[in-house]
Amino acid sequence: MLFSEFDRCLYRRSPLIEVICQIRFPTILSISAKEPAEFQEAIRHDFPQYAARQEQPAPRVTAVENGVPKVTQQPAVTNYNFVSQDNLWKVNLTNSFIALSTLRYTRWEDFAQKLDKALASFIQIYKPDFFERVGLRYVNAVSKENLGLGDLLWDDLIQSPYLGILGEPDVDEKDVNKCAVDVETRLRDDCRLKLHAGPGLLGGGKKDPRPRFILDMDLSAAGKLTPEQLPHKLETLHQLAGGLFHGAVTDELHNAMGPVAVD
Repeated sequence: MLFSEFDRCLYRRSPLIEVICQIRFPTILSISAKEPAEFQEAIRHDFPQYAARQEQPAPRVTAVENGVPKVTQQPAVTNYNFVSQDNLWKVNLTNSFIALSTLRYTRWEDFAQKLDKALASFIQIYKPDFFERVGLRYVNAVSKENLGLGDLLWDDLIQSPYLGILGEPDVDEKDVNKCAVDVETRLRDDCRLKLHAGPGLLGGGKKDPRPRFILDMDLSAAGKLTPEQLPHKLETLHQLAGGLFHGAVTDELHNAMGPVAVD
């Protein structure tokens, strides 16, 4: 069962390489009108490093004339970056979203605590009327070698629905250059999932030429969410992500990662 509930656990050898939470809100022009000095001061001790960069959004189709789409270039957006001293945590702020990301995820409670502090400061300073979308993304990269499973196939470690043709007994995974499964589906509680699964090389293979199995789960919920509704919605997304991951791995991989039960 891909979407059944599982008992929560932590892994001593977790394959997580990045976790990102992005919360979108209706555009607040004052954020891009000047540098967010008050917001920086509120979170500066946790995120002392600061930088700002200009980003160019993708062109947008605004109309169709005689069957020909009219494409409009959108104005550049300033993305303010606030980074922790160890460079493992980052807050991003633009005039339409705030995000928290980490390269060293330990457990949900730790992540939620950092998110809560940054989000509370944002709400106090900018007073958004509501939030339009909340997204929680877990990027996993399973390494056979790091887990002592180099002699096994992906078919021994990942459940067949996430493997594509790699799950077929007459396919030699060494002969397959590229194979991926991409899914977009609706989940319970008005949540959605965008998932990518398949072998890949981190950083194009420059640091490690050995393929890892990438399980990239992007969960989201949309609507006019009040600040009071956000914690419950985030908890729902977190629970869904945990169940999805458990449903994607075999018992062999689950045990190799060193599960520890969570009360």
